[in-house]
Amino acid sequence: MGDAVIEVSHFQKKYGAFTAVDGISFQVFHGEIFGLLGPNGAGKTSTLECLEGLRKPDNGSLKVGGVDPHREPAKLRNLIGVQLQSSGLPESITPNEAMKFFCAYHSVSPRFDLLERLGIQIKQNTQFYELSTGQQRRLSLALAVAHKPQILFLDEPTAGLDVASRVELHNLMRELKAAGTTIVLATHDMAEAEEMSDRVAILLNGKIVATGTPMEITAAGAGLTKVSARTQNACLSNQTVQFPAVSRQITKEDYEIYFSADISSTIIAIITHIEKHKDILIDLRVERPSLEDRFLEITNIGGAN
Repeated sequence: MGDAVIEVSHFQKKYGAFTAVDGISFQVFHGEIFGLLGPNGAGKTSTLECLEGLRKPDNGSLKVGGVDPHREPAKLRNLIGVQLQSSGLPESITPNEAMKFFCAYHSVSPRFDLLERLGIQIKQNTQFYELSTGQQRRLSLALAVAHKPQILFLDEPTAGLDVASRVELHNLMRELKAAGTTIVLATHDMAEAEEMSDRVAILLNGKIVATGTPMEITAAGAGLTKVSARTQNACLSNQTVQFPAVSRQITKEDYEIYFSADISSTIIAIITHIEKHKDILIDLRVERPSLEDRFLEITNIGGAN
């Protein structure tokens, strides 16, 4: 997969008697988008903050671009870009001023083009506290990437963004990845993680419980595949008809929906039934379990409700 840009080995972080991160290890490779997932309190933010040099690990080793974040902060600052959940910018600062300040800190020319691209140029002279939540998030992202960092940390980057802004953010992430930027994405949005991540790690109670591509993680689960079928004469609507490998069946609008552990046998039986009744298949859809389904299975969040 290439060279490891981030190396985490037996990393532990404690707050008093509470262990937030309990001896985790993982690698992030050059030019990939790595999703860091988990419920609240799983240890995502503590992991990010130690990788960003904002906190000191209690045990284990961390390397970001070959740099120890805690011992070599001066070397780290130009290697990474960080978009935090809370920007910490002064309330009176304007986007124009913030861009000049951050770029001066990194000794690069101001990137006002990023303000335009992310739709906040029209607010460039507006004080930060007057910006909407979405505008504040977009400004934080612009500042994080202005110095073209090798490694970008994004913590809930699309929180508070409208659909158009989310699309623009994802397009920007793809461009950065194509140019060789390594991105660590912490998000609660499972659809976003599944769409954008090359690999993900799922944290639970400070431990990594699953790592791999979204496809690998969903394939490893016990989740059932959803098969939806609609016919011209509704020959499938008889709920007494039993198809192989189906554990549950529901009707929604004009569709019969089956949850199958073996889609091949289920689909063959459905087609055979339709032909037997001289009906016509109008639509057939097969949907594999999503990353969100697998996440809920792993974390048992759905079972707790």
